[in-house]
Amino acid sequence: MLKLENLELLKNKKNLLAFSAGVDSSALLFLLLEQNITFDIALVNYGLREQSKEEENYALQLSKKYNFKAHISHAPTFENNFEKNARDFRYAFFDKLMQNYDNLLTAHQLNDQLEWFLMRLTKGAGTSELLGLESLSERKEYMLLRPLLQHSKEELLNFLQLNNYHYFVDESNVDEKYERNHFRKEFSNKLLEEYQEGIRRSFNYLKEDKENLTLGVEELFHEKELYVLAYQYEHQIIRLVDRYLKKLGYLLSSAQRSELKKEHSLVFGGVWAVEILENKIYIAPYRSTPMSKEFKELCRVNKTPSKVRAYLFDKKINPKGLPIPF
Repeated sequence: MLKLENLELLKNKKNLLAFSAGVDSSALLFLLLEQNITFDIALVNYGLREQSKEEENYALQLSKKYNFKAHISHAPTFENNFEKNARDFRYAFFDKLMQNYDNLLTAHQLNDQLEWFLMRLTKGAGTSELLGLESLSERKEYMLLRPLLQHSKEELLNFLQLNNYHYFVDESNVDEKYERNHFRKEFSNKLLEEYQEGIRRSFNYLKEDKENLTLGVEELFHEKELYVLAYQYEHQIIRLVDRYLKKLGYLLSSAQRSELKKEHSLVFGGVWAVEILENKIYIAPYRSTPMSKEFKELCRVNKTPSKVRAYLFDKKINPKGLPIPF
């Protein structure tokens, strides 16, 4: 019997499943139904394959049969950099829908986790980046859950075939012009065929090690989009900034991570201010709003980092009233 991670977090919640009609998301859909978890689905039709319309119709049929909503979006044609543009479009669609849901569920599984690991390994990455896929992560307005990370594609396929559940096979998943497909064909599939149990155990051990890296970390203050974090060791800075910016909807590049090793007062993408001072990390939207002379003086006296001051002024957050010495 396949088990879903964090099953308790799905009960009595408003859940949205990112659905494609492929093996992974179809398996997750039927597993949720078997566990009596209520949910709706969201599907993006990119219109690139003949069977795209069939997949959309299948999603609509399932919604009628099992009495859940099916949100459908049709993507525009992307002339270049398809993977990134498609992902950005997909998550913009999900983010809009998530105003009415608590949890977003994706069907990433063990193969995906190994592919990610190998791809990051070849580019240079630390533990946090190598384990980019987490079973539970917090976004700005909702929780993102990946309940299938412990199970391989083969196990999900066996589940569907054993129960005679319908699914589609996306031919583009074997097209090696996409980097992920190259890693899948040449490396991850072959490794999992021979070493699945060992790989599964290794990821569990690595997750424990990753948790140990955050010892001594504390969220000291949070109001609106301002976060103040305490850390104990230098190596925790990148991990914390990456995690909290991701929660706020911003993904750090490898170049930006490198900047964090050298600079302690930064603005990323012209949008997010990050200040590091006395074992504390301050994260807030970057503003250039003119501030009153009185407010500037209050910030100076309380040693408020310069790049977050305008946001405090905009949102009427009093630095003197915060529970920590700014």
